[in-house]
Amino acid sequence: MSDEQVSEEAAWQAVLARDGTFDGRFVTGVLSTGIYCRPSCAARHPRRENVRFFAGPDAAEEARLRACLRCSPRSVSREEEAVARALARIGDGSDAPTLAQLSSEVGYSPAHFQRVFKRAVGVTPAQYVRTQRMARAGEVLSGGNSVTKAIYEAGFGAPSRFYENSRDRLGMTPSAWRDGGSGVTIRWAVVETTLGRMLVAATEKGICRLSFSEEPDHLRARFPRADLVEGGEAFEGLLQDVVSAVEQPGCSRTIPLDVQGTVFQEAIWRELQRIPAGETRSYAQLAAAVGRPGAVRAAGSANAANNVAVLIPCHRVVRSDGTLGGYAYGEALKRDLLRREQGGDRSRLDE
Repeated sequence: MSDEQVSEEAAWQAVLARDGTFDGRFVTGVLSTGIYCRPSCAARHPRRENVRFFAGPDAAEEARLRACLRCSPRSVSREEEAVARALARIGDGSDAPTLAQLSSEVGYSPAHFQRVFKRAVGVTPAQYVRTQRMARAGEVLSGGNSVTKAIYEAGFGAPSRFYENSRDRLGMTPSAWRDGGSGVTIRWAVVETTLGRMLVAATEKGICRLSFSEEPDHLRARFPRADLVEGGEAFEGLLQDVVSAVEQPGCSRTIPLDVQGTVFQEAIWRELQRIPAGETRSYAQLAAAVGRPGAVRAAGSANAANNVAVLIPCHRVVRSDGTLGGYAYGEALKRDLLRREQGGDRSRLDE
C-alpha cells in the first residue's frame, strides 16, 4: 500500500472487524481465491498468509485479481459519494449551504446525513463549516487585511457571528490573532516539577502553552506583540491545577484551554483527550477514530502541533508495533509520563 495507507497490521485488524470506515482506503486481495474485497466484506475471513493489501482496485487487478461480487469493491458507496459531494459543496465555507440544503442535495434526511458526515469526517457539517470559515478568515487576516474584509470574505453574514466564533475558538480577538497577540495579556510561569522545568502560559480563556525545558523567550517568539506578565494572583490557582494534573496522572480537574488548529487537528486533539490515563493508542487507531484511517502521517503531524503537553495527552500515542515513537520533549520524558500513568509498570513500556 502507499505511504498514505494504514499499516498492514492495522489493515488486517480492520478486515477482521469488517470496519466500513476503511472502505475506499485499501482493498484486500485473497491470493488463494484470486478475489479482492472491501475491508467490510461480509464473506468468511481468509487465512492471513493468503492476504495481500492493495491501495485500490486498479492495483489489485494489475496483480490479476478480480472484484468480489458480494461487496463490489469497485463501486463507491452511496455514503462515500454523499460525503465527497458535501465537502466539495462546502469548499472553504465562504458560501456554504445549510444542513437541510446539503442533505437534500445528496438525498438524505438532515438527521441521518449529519450522522453519516460526522462518522466520515469526525465533526458535524456545521462544525466543519465554522472551522473552514475561521481558517479562511485567518488567511485573510495574516495577509494584513482588515477584520471587516476577513469577516465578509470568510462568509460570515455579520460581524457578530465572526466575533462569536472567534471567541469560542481562539480566545483572542481577531486583531490580536493577526498581530501576534497584540493587546492580549498572557500570564506565564516556569516551575520545577518532578518531570523537569515546565513552562505554563494562559490567556483569559485558558492554557495556551504547556511545555518542558522551554524559557520565556520561546513564548515571546510565539506571541511577539502580547503583553507577557509573569505570575500574578489570578494565575496562581490555575497554575497549581496544571501542576497537579501533571504530577497526578488522570487528575479529574477540568482545566480550560485556549488552543486552535485545523478541523483535522482539533478532531485529533479531542480524541487524544478521550484516551484514559494508563492506556495508549497507535497513530493508525487515532486516525481511524476520527474517520480518516488513511491519514496516519497526518495524525502524527497533528500530535506534533499540540501546544499543550499532558493536558492534551499526545504522549499516549505509540507506533503500531508498540514502540514509543517520537515526542517533542524526548523519549525519556514520554516513557516517564506513561510509566506514571501505568502505575510504574516498566514491562508495559518499550525499552
